Formats: sequence, structure tokens, C-alpha cells
Amino acid sequence: MALPTGGPAPNGKNTADRIRGFQKRRSVGFTLEFPVSTSELWNLISRAGNLNDCHPFCRTNDAISWENNSHQDRLVYLNGRTYVRQFLTWEKDSGYELVIGEENGPESYVVWEMKELGDKKSTLTIIVYPYLLANMSKITSYLPFMLYIRPKLKSYLKSVLNGFHYFIETGETVPRNHWGKHSWFS
Repeated sequence: MALPTGGPAPNGKNTADRIRGFQKRRSVGFTLEFPVSTSELWNLISRAGNLNDCHPFCRTNDAISWENNSHQDRLVYLNGRTYVRQFLTWEKDSGYELVIGEENGPESYVVWEMKELGDKKSTLTIIVYPYLLANMSKITSYLPFMLYIRPKLKSYLKSVLNGFHYFIETGETVPRNHWGKHSWFS
């Protein structure tokens, strides 16, 4: 069972209601295999400021609050776009759920999920339920989502997960834009 970590939502909805609402949106995900256990992977993804070492489009990643029951940080992308990540659930050695967006702006819902494959082998999946096109009907938004949003997010997620893999393999900070620039974040 995932532990709620972010406190009540400003609109009065509880965490479970917020998550159900976000899950009605279209989503984009990507999975990558890692040569470490879920415990080792958890130690990396749950560390405050981890995106500084692992995210190829991150200028800075600073904790706002990083305590047992409250996790929130600020991510500044290479192009200066600034997002706040508010973690909704936090499940050790399994993953977390968060919302991300500009302060007081629309939010995307994101799931980070790990699975153990065997000794020193695991996967990390990131699934994004973007706010982009969320207010449009499913029919009207289908083509823009499939032809533009989905490929852009898939490329982004692949780069992010490869950044974590790079850090695990080399112990070095991933070079910025290492797998190419991204028009939304570089």
C-alpha cells in the first residue's frame, strides 16, 4: 500500500480522489531495465536532488521539503522552465506517485514504478498523465496526442531513464542533452 505523503490537496480532494481523476487522462510510459536491485534503484530515485546527477535536461533540482511524510522539490530545466514536484505517495523499494507543474499552474500526474526481475536486475517505469489536452474531448484530442504529445513524451522519458542508467553504470553525472536536445526542456 502506497503511503500518502503530500497532505490534503488545496481543492479539498483527498489523494485517492485526485489520483483517480488524473488516471482518466491519456498516458505515456516508458520502461528500462537496470543492473541493480530495486533496493539500490530506490536509494537513487528517492534521494533528494537525484535529478541533478541523472536527468539530461535538468539545470537544478533542489528539495523544498524532503522528510518522512512530505516530499516536494523544484526542477529547473535547461531552458529555464521551472516545475514543482509534489509527491502524493511514497512506497519504499516500489516507487512513488507525484504531480508536477509550474507553481499554481496545471499539473501532470506521474507514476514511478520499480519491479524486481532477479538478483541485481530490476526495471523502472515512468508513466505520465499529462495536463496537455486534458480539457479537450478524447475524440478531438486523439490525433494531436498521438502525433505530437505521445512521441515528445516518449522521447523525454527514454532520455530520463537512460540518464539514471548512465549514472548507475558510470557513477558520473549524465551530460546535459546527452541523447539530443528536447524542444520542451533544452
